Amino acid sequence: MARYTGPKTRVSRRFGQFIIGSQKALERRNFPPGQHGPKMRRKVSEFGVGLAEKQKLRFIYGLLERQFRKIFAVAKGERGVTGERFLQLLETRLDSVVYLLGFAKSRVAARQLVNHGHIRVNGRKVDISSYTVVAGDEIEVKNSSASRQLAARNMEESRARNVPGWLTLQADQFKAVVNRLPNRDEMDPGVNEQLIVEFYSRM
Repeated sequence: MARYTGPKTRVSRRFGQFIIGSQKALERRNFPPGQHGPKMRRKVSEFGVGLAEKQKLRFIYGLLERQFRKIFAVAKGERGVTGERFLQLLETRLDSVVYLLGFAKSRVAARQLVNHGHIRVNGRKVDISSYTVVAGDEIEVKNSSASRQLAARNMEESRARNVPGWLTLQADQFKAVVNRLPNRDEMDPGVNEQLIVEFYSRM
């Protein structure tokens, strides 16, 4: 699967907030990358603001432009508020749900966990990270010592991260249930999705 393989902390520095990479590295160098980064005071156009929000969200979920735009097209064709529906489709990807449950330390690690066959959905192995979960789905870590030891270690390191209310986690059983779709206030990727909607509408 194609994915971003460049310097990770550089991405966070570019947008001025933690996205991927090292939190500590960002704190040490909290200015844009490049030779003129510390002194950069460039005025950004309206188009540039929308582009930055779009790129920020794309990096948060670790998607390529083609995948990202395809999900946006699905959201635009459905009923409801396009921006909110777009975030719901991103948040209910299986790799994202595995991350939110704490089975993995990052969305990148969650994608690997799914792709390597460690996750079951409704009792069946699902190794497609873009699989969309729906209300009533049961997500479970494969019942093997290797899979559950890996998940247990990640859950221990992710204890500070709260599981959102639209998911119910049974940590002792390495199992969770999707109660419903997430509300907007339960999805906080740190972006203004309306700017992304407006950006794509101009293209």
